[in-house]
Order: sequence, then structure tokens, then C-alpha cells
Amino acid sequence: MRGAVIHAPGDVRFETLDDPRILKPTDAIIRTAVTCVCGSDLWPWRGLDATDEAHPMGHEYVGFVEEVGAEVTAVKPGQFVVGSFATSDNTCANCRNGWQSNCLDREFMSTCQAEYVRIPHAQGTLVATDEVPGEEFWPSLLAVSDVMGTGWYAADAAEVRPGSTAVVVGDGAVGLCAVIAAKEMGAERIIAMSRHEPRQKLAREFGATHIVTERGDEGVARIKELTDGIGADSVLECVGTAQAMRQALHSARPGGSVGFVGVPHDVAVDGQELFFSHVGLRGGPAPVRRYLPDLIERVLSGHIDPGKVFDLTLPLEQVAEGYRAMDERRAIKALLKP
Repeated sequence: MRGAVIHAPGDVRFETLDDPRILKPTDAIIRTAVTCVCGSDLWPWRGLDATDEAHPMGHEYVGFVEEVGAEVTAVKPGQFVVGSFATSDNTCANCRNGWQSNCLDREFMSTCQAEYVRIPHAQGTLVATDEVPGEEFWPSLLAVSDVMGTGWYAADAAEVRPGSTAVVVGDGAVGLCAVIAAKEMGAERIIAMSRHEPRQKLAREFGATHIVTERGDEGVARIKELTDGIGADSVLECVGTAQAMRQALHSARPGGSVGFVGVPHDVAVDGQELFFSHVGLRGGPAPVRRYLPDLIERVLSGHIDPGKVFDLTLPLEQVAEGYRAMDERRAIKALLKP
């Protein structure tokens, strides 16, 4: 088969790789329907995460089951499936508590920008649709496998409630999906922080009621101005930088909550400052598997359309252009078709 391999910062190649095989009776092999480049893939692309040796890339996927291990009964060959970037057996204590992304047998997917993918713990990780969905649904179902599930967790962790005010820090695919989540959870005001007009337009289409272009202390001041000097009930941090985290914490009201889902880079939280702020803080890798059945239904019923975050579609062989386009902010998110 063929797939994407990163060799060094700025150097992703489309290469011939070994076909994946069933290694454990809990595995499945899927044929990729569509995959994509994630914003978090840009960290190694930019050299901010080390690439010590060449390795495959990608952790978002939907596809068709080709083969299953002897212990996999939840899905069968021919079915269309959606999974998560974090695998889970869905039976351990953490999974039963709803934290499948912290499964005791967790593995992080990392080979999905390819024609075929081995899925560990397929029994607990994959969710099959009742029938093969039309191709028009594939982008949104792909979004559910990560960015929509992660945006949903940001809103969940930030305790978005009906009638509340929510601020979304970050206008990438996760931030835009977080706007969808905040709207679905009933937020009355959704303030999207964005400097990019096409992303602002999509944020409004997804449910944002206000746009704030300022960043840092100026951004915090603008949020306070919009909330009578108090701050927002919920802040969804979808970037992962020190500035974004500081902006999120300072934008929340006393008693408010911050949900942080951007992978942290050089982020430090002042314990004393957090203590006296009365702001709640929760984050981490999103337990996407918890949300999959609900989000899949919302997509297939036409209730949400997170696939709109894919504003560039390329053949899988042009995966390197997908990285370049996202790095240069010519695209929000690149969809790849094998």
C-alpha cells in the first residue's frame, strides 16, 4: 500500500509501505474511505515536535472493514466504520467511566494517512453505521473521528449550559467544531476569537454570535467588555499555546470553566493564580469514543455538518501539499482521498 511518512520538519513523502496485518485477535484492518491532515500534525511538520526517525503519519479515519481478528464481533468485513484517534477496549474501568481516551490499553493512532490501516482494540474502538452512508456524509463523519469529537469535549469540559456565554479560543478545525458543540449544548452567546475572515464566516455559520479579533490582554479586555466586566461562563481553549491558555483562563468569570483540548506546548499554569481565580480547568485527549454514537446520528440526520471545515480536497498522493496549505493557512483542514 501507499501512505504518508514524515522524514524531517517540512518533509512529508508519499511512499510505498508494508500492508497492515492482523497482529492480535483484537485487531481489524480497514480500507480508508477518506482521511486528512490534522492541525496537531503541523507540530512535527514545523519542527516543534521532534522527528527522530522517519515514521507514518495520521490519526483520523473512516473506512470499510476488510478483515477482523478472531475476537472482534462488533464489526464485520464490508461495514463502514468510524473510530477514534485513541483506541480503547471499552471495557476497562476508565472506559466504563467514559474516559476511553485514557483506556488502560490505549494506543494512539498514527498511521492513518494511508490506503489501509490496522485498528487495535477494534471491538471497542470502531462504531459501524447501519448502512454505508452516502459520500456526501464522509467528510463530516471523518470530522467526528477527531476534530468534532474534540470540539465537543471542549464544550463538555468547559461545562457549556443552555443560556450561557461561551468563548472559543482558536479558529482551526477544532475551534470551529467547538462552536458547533457550544451551540448544540444551548449556549446563548458564542464568542469566536478569530482574525481570519473565511474562518469568521464559517464560525458564524456554525453558530457564533460575536467575533473577537484581538489577542492576548487585548482579547481578554474585549471579552470582559462583552460580559459586563465579569468574563464568560465557559471558555474552550482549542490551540495549545501558552498565550491561548493564558487568554482562556483570564477570559473566564469566577466560577466559570475552561476546557482545554489544544495539545499543550510550553504551557504553564500558575497554581496560585488559578487558586484565587475560582476558575475550573479540565482538558486532555478527548474521549471521542464516548460521543461517537450521538455525533454520528447528528451527522447522518443532517443536524450538524462539521465536514465544512474541510476547505481543501486532495488525492492522498498529494498529502504534502495538504501540510503546506494548512501550515500557510491557505486551508483550514485538508481532506485526503485515497
